[in-house]
Amino acid sequence: MKTVATIEELREAVADARSTGKRIGCVPTMGALHAGHISLVEAAIDETDFVVVTVFVNPTQFGPNEDLARYPRPLEDDLTKCRAAGVDLVFHPEVDVVYPRENATFVEVPGLSEVLEGAFRSGHFRGVTTVVLKLLNMVLPDVAFFGRKDYQQQLLIRQMVTDLDVSVEIRTCPTVRESDGLALSSRNVFLSPAERETALTISRALERTRQMVEDENASPALANSELQKRLSETNGLSLDYATIVDAATLKEATEATSSVANLVALVAARVGSTRLIDNLPLRRSPREN
Repeated sequence: MKTVATIEELREAVADARSTGKRIGCVPTMGALHAGHISLVEAAIDETDFVVVTVFVNPTQFGPNEDLARYPRPLEDDLTKCRAAGVDLVFHPEVDVVYPRENATFVEVPGLSEVLEGAFRSGHFRGVTTVVLKLLNMVLPDVAFFGRKDYQQQLLIRQMVTDLDVSVEIRTCPTVRESDGLALSSRNVFLSPAERETALTISRALERTRQMVEDENASPALANSELQKRLSETNGLSLDYATIVDAATLKEATEATSSVANLVALVAARVGSTRLIDNLPLRRSPREN
């Protein structure tokens, strides 16, 4: 496995691989790799011939009161995991490589970026879409791999790639969970044992929502109300949002949209000082007339 820190080295290595007919896969990350990231790497290895993992903590997607300074950066551990997984190349640039001068150009996806996470984290998605487009332009992969846990993010990236005619295929891979159901996140390390137990309420509430919608054919409004009630009443959990939306548009699911088959339940909450997000896709069966 090779590790590079400059765009020139990156492009040279990718060009060499492509010259031999290899398909290039890319897994963009902010490091602090866990089994969820490695599942993306494994998908990339299965589908492509030369896998690039980018490790870059992107400052432009953090707000002024967010956790940029304390975001974990265990680079040596990340490299060990990449090497063991079979990654071909790790691109680990410094901030001044990705942003060599004051950035005057940003990428925004209006509409999709203004709700849910966008409403609570002003400017977050502008930073995400900008850095992802920059990384895709640097790596020039055939396929890029993202996790479903960041549901709104992968939807925005798909929209951006389509709108800007970026020649890359976007793969969204399933959320990886720990044995107790907690969605894997680099921020889980900040949870105390008691906070972790509280955090489990999120995945349990989402699973109950899935049962209501899929097994009991409850209306989205009823299931949404129960989801919000359970999480709002959980001691030690501060809820930002809990909602059921159309999986393609992120518009709130109501009785008027009850024929929509593909929905997603999305949650963002703070447990202690740690902000967590999670979601669960829902397949709604149309009601009989």
